[in-house]
Amino acid sequence: MGRTGNNLIRQFIWLQLQLHQSVMSTKIIVSILMFTIFSAFPSIAQPFADEDRDWGITPVQDIRQSLYSAPTPTNIPGAKPVSTRELHDMLLLVPTPILIDVAGGNDHETVRGAVWLPGFGRGDHFFDPLQARLAEILRKLSSGDKARPLVFFCVNARCWLSYNASLRAASLGYSQVFWYRGGIAAWREAGLPLAKVSASAE
Repeated sequence: MGRTGNNLIRQFIWLQLQLHQSVMSTKIIVSILMFTIFSAFPSIAQPFADEDRDWGITPVQDIRQSLYSAPTPTNIPGAKPVSTRELHDMLLLVPTPILIDVAGGNDHETVRGAVWLPGFGRGDHFFDPLQARLAEILRKLSSGDKARPLVFFCVNARCWLSYNASLRAASLGYSQVFWYRGGIAAWREAGLPLAKVSASAE
């Protein structure tokens, strides 16, 4: 083989080595990034603030009208319970779900990006004035898309307000209603971002 052939072989080998080093560098960078991301939330897979605790409460299909601060069921008709980890992952999707906080109070800290609708977890039944007002608000928030994911939550796993609001949304025909049972307490305990909000205009 002549000198030209030898030079071509050397160049080919050099290019292969450079390519191999580039691939290895990329893998290392990706590994570091993934480690950094998961290190920020080292135990996010675990349950927080009683979000998975089973008090033996039977799910109901009607609006609870009193004693809103009490143990809740682990399941809900017409909606799907989600854990902190599941909600965290849902927020990485496009389109993101609409987060709706129905906790009461004045100065309020909630899951970042959530719409605060105090009072919409109360009421009497699915034909009361509150239902009609919620229907209009959800229509605006979802741009009329009843397949848009909606996530309802309140203070913690002992709060029936988000349970009630989830039932209301399901009764309005929304097909992807999620109940974040652990609520603000679980989100905070997981070390995930919170933000102060003001009540949304009705």
